[in-house]
Amino acid sequence: MATIITETLRARYAALQAERARNWTPAQLEANARQRALLRDRFDPAAVAQPDDVLPPISFTEVDGETLTLDGLTADGPALFIFFRFAGCPACNIALPHYAETLFPALKERGILLVALSPQPAPLLRDIKLRHDLPFAVASDVDNRFAQLLGINFQPDERPSPPPAGWIGEVTGTNSWELPQPAVLLVEPGRVVRWLQVSPDWLDRPEAVDILRDVDDHRR
Repeated sequence: MATIITETLRARYAALQAERARNWTPAQLEANARQRALLRDRFDPAAVAQPDDVLPPISFTEVDGETLTLDGLTADGPALFIFFRFAGCPACNIALPHYAETLFPALKERGILLVALSPQPAPLLRDIKLRHDLPFAVASDVDNRFAQLLGINFQPDERPSPPPAGWIGEVTGTNSWELPQPAVLLVEPGRVVRWLQVSPDWLDRPEAVDILRDVDDHRR
């Protein structure tokens, strides 16, 4: 019998935020909220990739070492890309297994591949795939090349120099402050952008049912 999912992604994020409110200092909570608010306020939907944009050829390294190409992934139909920050990101460790439960099966029925992308090197990304037994490809967008093409990359406002121990570039293994904003991208054969949804606030990501509705609305 199929598992019935009753808890929404929003509810899981609310639980995460409640846990942080219990355990984080007021300064930590304020800094996190401030950065998320800044990203929301600055986001310009016109500055990111638009429907009918044709993307250049690009490739990714899957955590098991396989090279994935945009052309290959969309050769037989559309592919959906989920951009996430890094393997140790708490919000990403909620979103990816949730999408594995709620989104992946429905996409598979539609013949749509699902690929999760992060700038983190493939060997480090392997951890999140194994931890949650993710049934879809997890791959490295090296140097944020794809995120930059789409216009969804960002750097935190607070970037001490020199970086302190445990800074984001050390955690991700990229030696860079740059990260992708969480996003969902539908690409059709010919590397054509069909739909892109960006979540500047990384604790406000779309529910699977909403992604599926938009995927169905935007397919041709």
